[in-house]
Amino acid sequence: MLRLVLILGFLFLGRTGFAQLVENYDQEWVNSDKQSLVSREVQKQLSVNLETFPESFLRFEVPGNSTLFIEGKLWRLFQKDTVFQVPVYKLKEEFEKETIQLTVINDRISLGGVSLSVSKVLDQEMTMGFTAKAGDTPENRRVIAQPIKDFYFTSLLIILFLLAIYRLAYPYLLGVLLQPLAVINAEDFSESGSLQKFFSFDILFYLLIVGMMISQSAVTSILIFRPEWLKGWLGWDFASFMMIWLAGSFGMLILTILKFIAIRIISYLFDLGKSEFAHFFYLLRLIVIGFSAVILIGCYFMVNNFSVISSVFGSLMSLFFWFYVLGVFGLFLIMMNRLSFKKYHLFTYLCIAEIVPFLILSKWIMVLGQ
Repeated sequence: MLRLVLILGFLFLGRTGFAQLVENYDQEWVNSDKQSLVSREVQKQLSVNLETFPESFLRFEVPGNSTLFIEGKLWRLFQKDTVFQVPVYKLKEEFEKETIQLTVINDRISLGGVSLSVSKVLDQEMTMGFTAKAGDTPENRRVIAQPIKDFYFTSLLIILFLLAIYRLAYPYLLGVLLQPLAVINAEDFSESGSLQKFFSFDILFYLLIVGMMISQSAVTSILIFRPEWLKGWLGWDFASFMMIWLAGSFGMLILTILKFIAIRIISYLFDLGKSEFAHFFYLLRLIVIGFSAVILIGCYFMVNNFSVISSVFGSLMSLFFWFYVLGVFGLFLIMMNRLSFKKYHLFTYLCIAEIVPFLILSKWIMVLGQ
């Protein structure tokens, strides 16, 4: 497991930050100062041909407190130093011209020492272009992707490192908890299958790791689909992402504990004995398998094709929804065959304990995502 952590670290972190330069416009900027009685505007203008290298990306390095105009229209405001990329074909579709005029306004440009650069590169590592929607502002349509990648792979390495520690400390328990076949045959679906006391350190440590996996996918989805939430709240940087992820991880741990307590109470009310342990850990295996697939598939597209990550994550979340629903149906079949309990009461129990809360949560996520 430790070898896997090191290999993934070199593979993922070694891929970031490289771009093949095909055209550099740094020497083609033209100064255009406008001075009035009360202020002086320092402008730099540049013409960019969109016909050459149509599959490339236009890479911007813009200093803070700058305003970028394209073809005389306000395109974006920059409060701090920003590096991002935009597909050339996207700009051609947006402005419907072969050549566009860029104008950058910043009073500090004339003072020197201010980084201002535009170039074409054959790389898509730095940014993701979203399809414009009604009501979108230029600030919301462009997302700097490098902090997303840094967060994604750093959090993944931390999760793998904690899993390696857990495997060294509790190898047998980890094998039981992660055994895929146990989801199908439900070997521990009995009163003796409580594994260990739920509130012991080994179980809580495992639940924390699972919470980290869920929180990573949740934070990544927010960064992809609702970046404006973090831009206006904590800022668009690596430290903010990590802080939200860690807070979400501990929050998921608390919610998981509360869910187990709720399942135990409902199971007691329905007189199901000690089946809450098997119920809980059966679905926990499904969650681990589902989010492991989400994280690994997300890794592939983060590295190889970041431009489609939004559609990929949307599809993965939809697949996880149906995977979990089928898992609850499988739980119903297992409990029906192994417990002497009326089917109607068993179905009511699962609706109260699983289906209704899950559908409410899914609906809430859909509303927030619209």
